[in-house]
Amino acid sequence: MSTSTVARVWVSAVAMALSVGVTAQAQDAAKTELQIKLPRPMFTGTPKNIKTPNLEPPRTEGKRPNHMVPQGTTNLAAGKAVSGSDEEPVIGELEQATDGDKEGVEGSYVELGPGKQYVQVDLGKPAVLSVIVLWHFHSQARVYHDVIIQTAADEDFITDVKTVYNNDHDNSAGLGVGKDFEYIETYEGRLIPVDGVTARYVRFYSSGNTSDEMNHYTEVEVYGVVKP
Repeated sequence: MSTSTVARVWVSAVAMALSVGVTAQAQDAAKTELQIKLPRPMFTGTPKNIKTPNLEPPRTEGKRPNHMVPQGTTNLAAGKAVSGSDEEPVIGELEQATDGDKEGVEGSYVELGPGKQYVQVDLGKPAVLSVIVLWHFHSQARVYHDVIIQTAADEDFITDVKTVYNNDHDNSAGLGVGKDFEYIETYEGRLIPVDGVTARYVRFYSSGNTSDEMNHYTEVEVYGVVKP
């Protein structure tokens, strides 16, 4: 290879690298830090008496870092229609899952019966999602089992189904073995990055918890941008 050819290759590589860098900077500039309004903390510290086969290690740093999302991102689940596997909840109404009340107190959650249950949110239109946040009952330390979150294009979850979170380590829910950790509920909720997933419907599974067999949903938030 001649010296001039080598020089042209080098210049081309540098130009490509600069182009990629400029593109990345432009993409970063088009993003903003997602601000999530959190409810009041109901307990502090890490409980020492909760043990499950798949419990995540305690977080060593401070508060959970916020996630960067495209500008114009909003909570598309706010006030949206909610359906579920148990249409007659034991306590509360399914609509409480998207009513904006995230507090860890009685009256802020909907309670479904024992076993595998789910609540499902219709975002109204297909959207490009960035972040999902889920709050179960969090006034006391507990771990909810088989937490699985799926998205889909249709309400029957047949078309374009994606599993974006699954901490079912033994496939007891029958939706596949998950690789995510179980976790102790806190006022922060569970933040799941889902950057670029396109969906209209989001379904949230659980199957009891370390305190009892019931399933509690306090609030779900689905951040994204509606497709044009």
